[in-house]
Amino acid sequence: MTRSFCLTPILAIALLLGSRSAQAAVPVYGYKVVHVYPHDTDAYTEGLFYKDGYLYESTGEAGESTVRKVVLETGKVVQRHDVPSQYFGEGIVDWKNQLVQLTWQSQLGFVYDLDSFRQLRTFAYPGEGWALTRDDRRIYMSDGSAVLRILDPETLATIGSIMVTADDEPVTNLNELEWVKGELYANVWLTNRIARIDPATGHVLGWIDLSGLLDVSKLPDPGNDVLNGIAYDARHDRLFVTGKRWPKLFEIKLVKQHVP
Repeated sequence: MTRSFCLTPILAIALLLGSRSAQAAVPVYGYKVVHVYPHDTDAYTEGLFYKDGYLYESTGEAGESTVRKVVLETGKVVQRHDVPSQYFGEGIVDWKNQLVQLTWQSQLGFVYDLDSFRQLRTFAYPGEGWALTRDDRRIYMSDGSAVLRILDPETLATIGSIMVTADDEPVTNLNELEWVKGELYANVWLTNRIARIDPATGHVLGWIDLSGLLDVSKLPDPGNDVLNGIAYDARHDRLFVTGKRWPKLFEIKLVKQHVP
């Protein structure tokens, strides 16, 4: 026996408005530029973090990949390690007195001494490596999918995962990561957006729209020289963003824009 029913007009409208309200629950943030710093246009930025007054940056492209320690105010590289030419360098993160770096498709990562950039060991992982960040207990890794891996910071083995969704849909192309005030910030590759992610649920809590921050059409390779790079200075509450081969690195403040 099949049951059928009809919605009253009032109930139908209420359900429709409720659905729209649920879909419109993710707020969008704009930005205000606080300060502009120089950035090396040879740096194909894959990973970025701020520590003790310096930026640490990893750059990609086979044969050009590096790990760098950079003076924020001048963009000067004060320390550099060249990754072996067969590897395409990807994201980095610090853990204690070490620096961890991914490679793109080689399924191999490097662990360096943070002070000297001397290689200490390697580690393996399945699939691609895109980006890294951490909280006080765990390391988080992106691989270009909608799933963030959770790594044990001592062994670098995968111990969990987070499916990232917005409006109940997976958010793919998650790239450079940063831990900011209990949230995971993630560049969405080939877009001008950063997702603010709840690490407990994977839900996108907000979008940061960085449209207009830099006119990439004026860069040599606008299709590839895209937004990618987030760093946070927790002590002074400063948020920095940049892109691949961008001439500038921006300190920004978020501005509540609208709810789509």
